[in-house]
Amino acid sequence: MVDSLVIIPTYNEKENIAKIIRKVFSLPIPFDILIVDDGSPDGTAAIVKTIQQEYPGRLFIEERIGKLGLGTAYIHGFRWALQRHYGYIYEMDADFSHNPEDLIRLRQACLEGADMAIGSRYIKGVNVVNWPMSRVLMSYFASAYVRLITRIPIQDATAGFVCFSRSVLEKIPLDNIKFIGYAFQIEMKFTAIQYGFKLVEVPIIFTDRTEGVSKMSTRIFREAFFGVIQLKIESWFKKYK
Repeated sequence: MVDSLVIIPTYNEKENIAKIIRKVFSLPIPFDILIVDDGSPDGTAAIVKTIQQEYPGRLFIEERIGKLGLGTAYIHGFRWALQRHYGYIYEMDADFSHNPEDLIRLRQACLEGADMAIGSRYIKGVNVVNWPMSRVLMSYFASAYVRLITRIPIQDATAGFVCFSRSVLEKIPLDNIKFIGYAFQIEMKFTAIQYGFKLVEVPIIFTDRTEGVSKMSTRIFREAFFGVIQLKIESWFKKYK
């Protein structure tokens, strides 16, 4: 029985989706895949359904109506996974900015005792390919800002390449996770630490997408900037049991 599920949220990823699915299924360790598609008008879901015939019982898709946001897509996927047998649940982008081969390293970190393994761009210098310097600096200093405000010891707080052990997602009250953009990634790490889970950063090389369109926006950035302050203040009044 496969113990690992990779959740891949999609919105207009027709150029990448078939390639990323086949790459994950080619790995020497078996991973199941759940695609959470937000009504992609480019036909992403149709491509996934066609490929499902090649991988019965291994490739799944959940379709949602409208573009509802990254955070809600992952929460949807987490709930789906927890209704099934998976011991390790992963977040991964569809656009090859995350190397699927690193799934094995994240899994190994959890097998060796981490409750949550983070594919980190900044644990060993700055490992980002094809980003303009302005975006590298913005991302790097965003993580520094998160550490300053929240005091969590994570070098890459906005990282979206993550392996959760099942116990983390069973413990965190998913109904209370409020952010939907990159602040979602910060909130999940911050909350896991508050509950006493062990987070480990695994160095990766992040490569910007070569096909498709980035989903970054000023609204997402603004949510992360102010959301960090909100997270910290609210934590003073919460009890993490």
